Amino acid sequence: MVKTIQEVTKESWVLSTFPEWGTYLNEEIEEKEVAEGTVSIWWLGCTGIWLKTHEGTNILCDLWCGTGKRTHGSGKMVKGHQMMRMSGVEKQQPNLRTQPFVLDPFAVKNVDALVVTHIHSDHLDINTAAAVAQNCPNAKFIGPREVVNTWLNWGVPSERVIVIHPNEEVVVKDVTIKALEAFDRTALVTCSNPEIVLKGKMPQDMDEIAVNYLFKTSGGNIYHAGDSHYSNLFAKHGNENEIDVCLGAYGENPRGITDKVTSVDMLRMAESLNAKVVIPVHYDIWSNFMADPKEITEIWKFKKDRLQYTFKPFIWQVGGEFNYPADKDKLEFNFDRGFSDAFVVENDTPFPSFL
Repeated sequence: MVKTIQEVTKESWVLSTFPEWGTYLNEEIEEKEVAEGTVSIWWLGCTGIWLKTHEGTNILCDLWCGTGKRTHGSGKMVKGHQMMRMSGVEKQQPNLRTQPFVLDPFAVKNVDALVVTHIHSDHLDINTAAAVAQNCPNAKFIGPREVVNTWLNWGVPSERVIVIHPNEEVVVKDVTIKALEAFDRTALVTCSNPEIVLKGKMPQDMDEIAVNYLFKTSGGNIYHAGDSHYSNLFAKHGNENEIDVCLGAYGENPRGITDKVTSVDMLRMAESLNAKVVIPVHYDIWSNFMADPKEITEIWKFKKDRLQYTFKPFIWQVGGEFNYPADKDKLEFNFDRGFSDAFVVENDTPFPSFL
């Protein structure tokens, strides 16, 4: 439809532009027929994933539809913010969102469960909760106690929520969702009341605010580490569970901050978990934590023969699909480049050698 500049407003621009991918990925996921003996996952940005099984079960995990900084404001950190508590900073954190919105949350369909790893707002999102609650009346909301308390405060009906603790399982159709201990020390210094002083006090109970997940499917088991830091207990999880693919929150930490898993510890995590594939996520979303994931691949190449690694890294792109086990030997994702039907009809150029 042809418009005039008089008809264009900020509101019309926003509605016609965001989310940037419209329903393109929603349609792709809905139309995907997962092959028997496989499982498919899509990266939605940050640590958000969509998991779909051969049996047609759809699990949405940690989808975040918010933004980072939108203004310089006072230039100061919000008092009591976890990064302020961690490192004693005062200047504003320049955490701009760097990835587009690849999924339209209000066009989601057929979600069987919304699963959230922990309390931080770039994982626990009110927009996602609202969309799933409205569009998917049978979907369950699964998370640790404080995640569930937030959902209840937002108006999610109590009969739809399920509190989960480490070593507990919830069965959603053909998928068994097992919670495991989280190792998110940033979450332990997260407190919404800026007047509360944490110094000298016992920390919060991690099990009430954060968990890791193992999604057990007929096509393979996917381990989602949320925002966990590296822990020796990854080896315990690897001993006790069959893990095919593990996802970890990778990034380059600014000075004075330890919030993301760096390249060497991504490899240590995969080795400890006895995983077959390790996929870094989260490095994409914040401008001040961005890292090059190919660093993981290069270090893996350097170490793999000497340390006899039995896993491979996979470098994803947001909006991209990963199929296990079909893609287990791939090292990198690329989008469909199109034009597979070149010259199936006669081209139309001024003369044959025009191009």
